[in-house]
Amino acid sequence: MIANTCIFLQVSNHKKMKKSIIYFLLCVMLIPAAIAQQEGYLFTIKKELPCTPVKNQSSTSTCWCFSGISMLESELLRMGKKPIDLSEMFVVRLTYEKKADMHVRMHGSSNFAGGGEYGDVLTICSEYGLVPDAVYPGLNYGEKVHNHGELDAVLKGYVEKLTERSRLTTAWMNGFKGILDAYLGKVPETFTWEGKTYTPASFIKELGINPGDYVTITSFSHHPFYEKFVLEVPDNWAAGLFYNLPIEEMMQVIDYSINNGYTVAWASDVSDRGFSMKEGVAVVPEKDWNEMTTEEAENVFKAPVKQRVITQEMRQKEFDNFSTTDDHGMHIVGIATDQQGNIYYKVKNSWGETGKYKGFIYVSRPFVMLRTTNIMVNKNGIPPAIAQKLGLK
Repeated sequence: MIANTCIFLQVSNHKKMKKSIIYFLLCVMLIPAAIAQQEGYLFTIKKELPCTPVKNQSSTSTCWCFSGISMLESELLRMGKKPIDLSEMFVVRLTYEKKADMHVRMHGSSNFAGGGEYGDVLTICSEYGLVPDAVYPGLNYGEKVHNHGELDAVLKGYVEKLTERSRLTTAWMNGFKGILDAYLGKVPETFTWEGKTYTPASFIKELGINPGDYVTITSFSHHPFYEKFVLEVPDNWAAGLFYNLPIEEMMQVIDYSINNGYTVAWASDVSDRGFSMKEGVAVVPEKDWNEMTTEEAENVFKAPVKQRVITQEMRQKEFDNFSTTDDHGMHIVGIATDQQGNIYYKVKNSWGETGKYKGFIYVSRPFVMLRTTNIMVNKNGIPPAIAQKLGLK
């Protein structure tokens, strides 16, 4: 009897030990997942393209130029050329002149502000060229960083007073240029760079950048797809034309472009609550923000959440009711996934080395589908079948 009891206890203890080992192994397996939840979003880069260092537009409305120039700098890297810091303010200054001319000719009915579109970058490149930032930093007003608060106020006051007059003299544009000269500096007719003398036009030719290689694309159903139309946003002061694609095809352009070595300039709404530069992530939660508890809202940026399925109708509604506005321009330089396999785009911003990723942010695919207002791409970054639909092939 005693012997049988001993055998039973040994078997019992063996079963308990086996259960303990299984429990221990399960805990070990679950620890990484628990840590991942605590650490927040964990991104794995799938494709990343070269880009120049993050810059700071500071207190200006010139994101359109910073992101557009950043893309051109990446284009030079793609072509195998050494990194170069191109001047944003050269493009901004000459665009101000064009805006003023349009505003005055339209008797004040066109938009006059610091904002713009990627087409403005291409226009200046085409008509004038480019210069290095060291040649034209645009800081002629005693500041170390860009601050256009005073400049914008002076320029706007000047052109608004002109539009109140019944007759203009021939001096008004020279006066306008005088203000720009005082704040940003005179536009160089020639300059010396690395031992050679250039004009802005000869410099862009030397770089090998052809403005005709780039197009702007959007996706809105209030105009026919596969045609060009004037995008109705205030910063499109020049009535620039955009190719119109269904949202799924616009996303195909972005993916194809990145995967084939071409970065993408990206204009989007960043007033969306799901955009957090601080946390380095932008998402569109499945549950509406207004329906969330405080804890649910806080958890959105702590770990990946289920996101909304975006449709063409949904993004059109958000544009029509002004929930999506043309807020900000950035630069898509890569593709990544989070720990759940969801797709994100690595985006370079122009707010300095801010946020969790020092000036970069990971933007989810649903966010890009919902909030994109337009993109600029190299024509070679468009899938051939789509390029053919747009008449680019």
